[in-house]
Amino acid sequence: MIIRTLAARDAQAYRALMLEAYGVYPQAFTSSVAERAAMPLSWWEKRLDSPLDRLLGAFEGDELVGIVGLAFEPREKAWHKVTLFGMYVNARHQHQGVGRQLVEAALDEARRQPRLKVIQLTVTAGNAAAFALYQRCGFIQYGLEPLAVRVGVEYFDKIHMWRELKTD
Repeated sequence: MIIRTLAARDAQAYRALMLEAYGVYPQAFTSSVAERAAMPLSWWEKRLDSPLDRLLGAFEGDELVGIVGLAFEPREKAWHKVTLFGMYVNARHQHQGVGRQLVEAALDEARRQPRLKVIQLTVTAGNAAAFALYQRCGFIQYGLEPLAVRVGVEYFDKIHMWRELKTD
């Protein structure tokens, strides 16, 4: 398994995997399949080239099988924070440690940015596997956002988690 930063040339694979993620776990993402499928490939390319986002991909050979993102804060007073987002591993590669490798790679990437002190994320309440993964990676819960995401007629809460980015 190779984990590397995604670039504009990876936009098609990134788009396909994210659309899969939105469909398989609609309660885990604030974007929907319909919303993101309507975006042109150039939107995905710009996202991969944005200085405010860093996307990492797990590759088995040439196949993108997992992704995680880091969203950097654009405002000076929040430059010390980064948000982990868009975590997904396709079904064939789940329960093989790929998620852990992606989170650890994101933590390593964040630690390379000297101004960063805190990494935060949200996870859908009830997603025990993801919550446990984040806990194993040192994240702690600091809040709960009720009714954070609506899928159809159902609402889902989001657990807010964070950890310091000191060198381990």
